[in-house]
Amino acid sequence: MERKPDIYEILERAHTGEYCSSKEWDIKRIGGTIRNLLKSHKIEKTCDPTNPVNTDFALADKFYEAGYELALELGYWCEDTERIVKVSQGELDDALKFAPSEIFFGRGKDGTLVKTRTPEDPYPTKVACSLGITVSEEIILDVLTGIAREREVDILEGVSMTTIRGHQVLAGTPWETLMNAEYARIHRQARRLAGREGMAGWGSISATTDLGQFGAYGVPGGFHPDYDLALILFPSEMKLDYRTLNKVVHTLNMGGMVKADSPSMIGGMPGPVEGAVVCEIACSILSYAILQNHAGGGQMYDARYLSNVNREGLWGLSVVNQALSRNTHTLPVNIANVVSGPVTENLLYEIAAGQAVLACSGASATVGPRTAGGKMHDYITPLECRFTAEVTHAASGLSVKKVNEIVKDLVARYEDKIKKPDPGKPYQEAYDMSTHEPTEEWEAIYHRVKKEVIDLGVPMSDY
Repeated sequence: MERKPDIYEILERAHTGEYCSSKEWDIKRIGGTIRNLLKSHKIEKTCDPTNPVNTDFALADKFYEAGYELALELGYWCEDTERIVKVSQGELDDALKFAPSEIFFGRGKDGTLVKTRTPEDPYPTKVACSLGITVSEEIILDVLTGIAREREVDILEGVSMTTIRGHQVLAGTPWETLMNAEYARIHRQARRLAGREGMAGWGSISATTDLGQFGAYGVPGGFHPDYDLALILFPSEMKLDYRTLNKVVHTLNMGGMVKADSPSMIGGMPGPVEGAVVCEIACSILSYAILQNHAGGGQMYDARYLSNVNREGLWGLSVVNQALSRNTHTLPVNIANVVSGPVTENLLYEIAAGQAVLACSGASATVGPRTAGGKMHDYITPLECRFTAEVTHAASGLSVKKVNEIVKDLVARYEDKIKKPDPGKPYQEAYDMSTHEPTEEWEAIYHRVKKEVIDLGVPMSDY
């Protein structure tokens, strides 16, 4: 049997693989190949928006077969060399066979075990919070510490910095390396202040380029390769570049663990939601063969809303996670990309819908919330992070049919506002700045919506 290629072989293929232009890759290779696979596997127009959660596991398996075929047909395209990095069937099978089926992140009582799950698995999907919302320097430690203090949250991913000591940071400059070293130290300090020093971190979310990761991961006082995961985001669709490969090589040099992800776009090059599902399955499984992934894969957004908590987005997330969790023992890590902001009911409704779908569909872990769609500065609070974790853990053992009925109700409450969401209030207005606790208004909304979600059938503790 052929063995999974190591990073040396991948770097060589990035220079010697088949030449392909960007236009040909995006339009002919991605779009054309996916359209043919949808037809040949008879999975065109299978999305039923009236049922935002797929309840047909046989259909999810068909999508996996199409995604697997796409992975072998295409591989990844390297932007810097315009070469295609492909793997053989034996290499892909070997990578999937020896991919981790569980990883313990963090240390001791503060650590958490992320495991392979299947749909409706009672073992809880683990939750990393939050998702890189930019925040001001003067509140970053308070926000990070507040999130880490939420005991339902399993892993601290955190927020993003854009300045250091008042200096605006430009990506790809020495400022980015310097800022991420500072961010990593603040991240570790927040975990200590929260009394969860052994809590795992995923970082660095502030690392826009490889220079940022060089400053944060594996450096003294930074993210620790023994128990923190290196976060590596790469371009869509099914692409890589030198920044991605530099991050992978750096992580391997540090003896660390790779979490590589790239979302497929509904309405983008893969076409409709069915095409995006096939593309994301292929992208996810290839990451274990090409990017030496330890955990990750399964994300997608709807290009119309830059979200995925609409009906088609939720259906796509359910199929991708069911396909991966039923046909591999990898560790899919996913995002329910919400669009409303703090101190709004809709934010919590969106979180509940998205997280319940991911949990019941077999995701091993999730990252979120991406409050206000990640567009607003300082629009993140620990309270919605608590709610995200509570819903995810509680929904993990529910049936997909049950969650489908719950999500139908939830989506109807917010879907008419997805295109023009309410951004809510920033941290400074959602929390009391002297106590760093939620305002009475935000606390009341949280308890009211939580009770509504419990009444719908998500078995959270009512306290």
